[in-house]
Amino acid sequence: MGGNSSEREISLKSGKAVLQGLKRCGYNVTAIDINSDLAGKLKRLRIGTAFIALHGRWGEDGSVQGLLEIMGIPYTGSGVLGSAMAMDKVVMKMIFESVGIPSPAYTIAEEGNAVHFPVPFVVKPANEGSTIGISIVKKQKEIAPAIKNARKYDKKVMVERYIEGDEITVAIVNGEVLPVVQVKPVSGFYDFKAKYTKGMTEYIVPAKINKSVTKKAAAIALEVYNAFELSGCARIDMLVDVDLPKVIDINTSPGMTETSLVPKAWGQRGGTFDELVETILMEASLKI
Repeated sequence: MGGNSSEREISLKSGKAVLQGLKRCGYNVTAIDINSDLAGKLKRLRIGTAFIALHGRWGEDGSVQGLLEIMGIPYTGSGVLGSAMAMDKVVMKMIFESVGIPSPAYTIAEEGNAVHFPVPFVVKPANEGSTIGISIVKKQKEIAPAIKNARKYDKKVMVERYIEGDEITVAIVNGEVLPVVQVKPVSGFYDFKAKYTKGMTEYIVPAKINKSVTKKAAAIALEVYNAFELSGCARIDMLVDVDLPKVIDINTSPGMTETSLVPKAWGQRGGTFDELVETILMEASLKI
């Protein structure tokens, strides 16, 4: 848990929650706040299995997964390839296009070139999570500041069509699709503050949306899970464009905090948080 990404603090919260859950299940667990000596720590502590509660760069992009593969330590979640493909939003979009997964139209904001894209649109760093560095552009004068803000976090910046529809998310645990969660932020924008501040967002489980849209969302989520060769726990975020759910993000190491979405979906089907983390742990493996 922890690490050096911009999502460090959320990862620490996820890690602490997972740590306590696994301890209650009777496991011998230790928390590792990762740094450059991660390999040394894993050796000294004689880690048998790694539960990854890292978010963002180095923890969700295939980096730590590659280290664990080299060291022969089974780990939770997706492998090197699936993690890397899902983390980079531009690569993610290219795969969507190649296999026909619905997603909002997009372009890449090339450095030094003007952005020609109809407003409103969303500006995103390609390799960040938790809506960090994201802006909604509604006027031409807002374009340059939005791109400048996104470039603070990544040299690769994506521009994506803004969809004013229901925001939903679908969690999958070990290949099982969980109930669809509807996300309704008080501010209208599910940003970092709305995600991690109690009372700033209403979560509806199961989602109060058309049944046919719910079925489509579940089917699309599973298609994404399989196309990206994901494993363990993953969460696919979508916006409903008329009656078609369109994928906007893939989380291969979703949050496990008290306000996180996967535990909410898992709870709707009758499971406890401890059962969730143990179920994820049981599927830990080497993927290569």
